[in-house]
Amino acid sequence: MTQSLIFDMDGTLFQTDKILEVSLDDAFERLRSEGKWYEETPIEKYRGIMGVPLPKVWEALLPDHSLEEREQTDAFFLERLIQNIRNGKGALYPHVQELFSHLKENGFSLYIASNGLIEYLNAIVDYYALDQWITETFSIQHIESLNKSDLVRHIVEKYEITSGAVVGDRLSDIHAAKDNGLISIGCRFDFAREEELAEADVIIEGLLELKMLFPAKKQGIK
Repeated sequence: MTQSLIFDMDGTLFQTDKILEVSLDDAFERLRSEGKWYEETPIEKYRGIMGVPLPKVWEALLPDHSLEEREQTDAFFLERLIQNIRNGKGALYPHVQELFSHLKENGFSLYIASNGLIEYLNAIVDYYALDQWITETFSIQHIESLNKSDLVRHIVEKYEITSGAVVGDRLSDIHAAKDNGLISIGCRFDFAREEELAEADVIIEGLLELKMLFPAKKQGIK
């Protein structure tokens, strides 16, 4: 039996906040230049819905725009995010590599399950060389339902996972763990909400706490 840890990306491993505002502002500045937006960039509204799939983000941020306009804005936003990642403007949360090295050395299998798009996730994984520790990265694009629980179920079934945890900062991560019989570990990081974290089995303030929770091969939470 191999114990596995499935990590969310945004707000859990990657400090999305460092590139979010500038990238979102670029997208809305483009809309302003086309006469399709006349207000400030709705950064706070986006913060409030961080963690949901991007199609739902644009439904919320651009409710009066056409599907075509949302898709064009989404594509431009993604382009800006990826460029900012490749320019080194983003950052992982502290101690990600240290934690991953510890877990890998102690026999844990590591995965990423994110509502981010494939190209975006690949940019982060490539820039920070996370694939030296991560078995596979899964995007919500892999699942027709766009449901995080279904995405985690896909990973569980593909790799025959019988023991482990989902680590994330939002309610969708917590539910994905519980719906698949895994431990839910909530991260009290930038985008977390206390009412959502209250449903987690365990809450952490920093990633290094996982070294204490998972100290050695095939051992679980004490």
